[in-house]
Amino acid sequence: MGVSDRKEKEKRIRSNDIIDAAEKVIFLKGYELATMDDIAKEAEFSKRTIYIYFNSKEQLYFEIMVRGYKILIEMIEAALADANEKNSLDRIKKIGKILYQFGIEYPYYFDAIICYENGEKDFVNGIPDKSREECYALGEKIFGYLTAALAKGIEEGVIRSEPDITSTAIVLWSCTMGLFNTLRKKRNYIENYHKKNPEKLLMEGLDMIIKSIEI
Repeated sequence: MGVSDRKEKEKRIRSNDIIDAAEKVIFLKGYELATMDDIAKEAEFSKRTIYIYFNSKEQLYFEIMVRGYKILIEMIEAALADANEKNSLDRIKKIGKILYQFGIEYPYYFDAIICYENGEKDFVNGIPDKSREECYALGEKIFGYLTAALAKGIEEGVIRSEPDITSTAIVLWSCTMGLFNTLRKKRNYIENYHKKNPEKLLMEGLDMIIKSIEI
């Protein structure tokens, strides 16, 4: 390994160490309360060193979301590779189940993505284009699984063609993520007060959402 290759490897390792530290701090304290001083202390680097690798806490947050998106994409692709659905409606439901599973297995990544989607961190200063664009690309890839399933469903004649695919996908995504967030955050309340099983309620909710687009 040459000198330049060794330096690049060391840079990647140090960069990942800083993201690991940022995850621990942000997941523990929350994005708003976490500081670059906290992250530097956790990473055991000076704050000056942190800023050599990352411009801001916002950029680190995007790097954390990139990690979460990559895990979610792996889960979705593994599930969709087992193509045993009757039609695209089943595929959409499967995507929904994987999103919920992701929220249960990786709650901190899920919360990071939800916080981002409900806010305007896209427009915060200090986020380099590369970090922003990678995050966008991964998010759009996930969104693409849904739009592809909708397009196939229209072709199969099981999904309404109006409104257009993009509008339908945005509404479906918003409704589904809202359902997931409620079932996760209010799980104990739902189970103990309403005597409902959250997983069963999830499937009932997905059925309701899908019926709104079904022919």
